[in-house]
Amino acid sequence: EKAVNLKKDLAEMQEWMTQAEEEYLEKDFEYKSPEELENAVEEMKRAKEDVLQKEVRVKILKDNIKMLATKVPSSGQDLATELNIVLENYQLLCNRIRGKCHTLEEVWSCWIELLQYLDLETAWLNNLEERVQMTENLPEKLDAVNDALESLESVLRHPADNRTQIRELGQTLIDGGILDDIISEKLEAFNARYEELSHLAVSRQIALEQQLQTMRETDHMLQVLQENLAELDRQLTSYLTDRVDAFQMPQEAQ
Repeated sequence: EKAVNLKKDLAEMQEWMTQAEEEYLEKDFEYKSPEELENAVEEMKRAKEDVLQKEVRVKILKDNIKMLATKVPSSGQDLATELNIVLENYQLLCNRIRGKCHTLEEVWSCWIELLQYLDLETAWLNNLEERVQMTENLPEKLDAVNDALESLESVLRHPADNRTQIRELGQTLIDGGILDDIISEKLEAFNARYEELSHLAVSRQIALEQQLQTMRETDHMLQVLQENLAELDRQLTSYLTDRVDAFQMPQEAQ
């Protein structure tokens, strides 16, 4: 009777493993929204816990069959063969579910990381847009133009590492068919805004550099003119002090 019960327990265990495999490993999942992906991750975590909890039952079966084999070798030998098959299938199921759970957790981590990089780069784009707007309607002062140019250039020196991460993470998920529509839409919007603002910022940078160069040249010419006028003023004052007659002066002084 004990052998019959153990045989029944082995059959039930095998049936449960078959159902678990169908439910957790053979279903085709499509992750088209973050909610679907998150639910799949949580479901697979529960599946892993459920499967691992059966380890106690498997151990009890193993111990009972070993005990029976010592008392009734003939019955125990037959059950030991079935037990080995169940143990092998159980270990395979555990490994596959662990693997799928790990994969889904990695995918979810990849999605969260992508969102974090997008948030960082969006904040940078907002800052860049603000700096570009600050270059409009500047006062015609050399210091104001120079400060605006330096401020804009400091933002443009932003490294490209984050954008590389965004591209690679997004492509990895899209290639796996994970959230591909949502990610494609996000990346398209981000890239379009990045290209637009980058080109605008570089154009403003070039314009400010040209404006600054013109203002410096004008400032230099005014300084030279002022120095020439000051020298001429000193010469005329000297002539007047010495009561020099105008017709005795050089032509330019006249």
